[in-house]
Amino acid sequence: MSDSQEEDPKIIVDEDWKSKVEREKEEAEAVREEGQPQESQSEQGPRPDSPEAQLPAASFPALVTSLAAQSLMALGQAPDPAQGHPVVRPDLAKHCIDTLGMLEEKTKGNLTPEESKMLSDILHDLRMIFVSVGKTSSEEDKK
Repeated sequence: MSDSQEEDPKIIVDEDWKSKVEREKEEAEAVREEGQPQESQSEQGPRPDSPEAQLPAASFPALVTSLAAQSLMALGQAPDPAQGHPVVRPDLAKHCIDTLGMLEEKTKGNLTPEESKMLSDILHDLRMIFVSVGKTSSEEDKK
């Protein structure tokens, strides 16, 4: 064939996957409707056991609070969920506190006054607890 007589490219559309997805959607909807009253899901809001109900909105305070909670857990100030009792992990606590410090340094000038104060207050408190836990554990080692 010459360049002037090129054929239009043939596009093949696989319609089977569309019908399969639609069928799965209908089956899931039927299962969901069996276990629920007639009120729609959007009117009820998220179910208590759904991930939407358990996770906070992504925000700077949520990130700082999450890292602070990990630090407190690693400092033995809260029970470890896996073990059910406090476990002191100074290496993990230092890592989380250092991460918060890096976050403070990298975001300087880009935070609201409330966010900046929250971060600096949390960092100060965590550092004081870290030193206190370090002194307590070193005193126990001497005994």
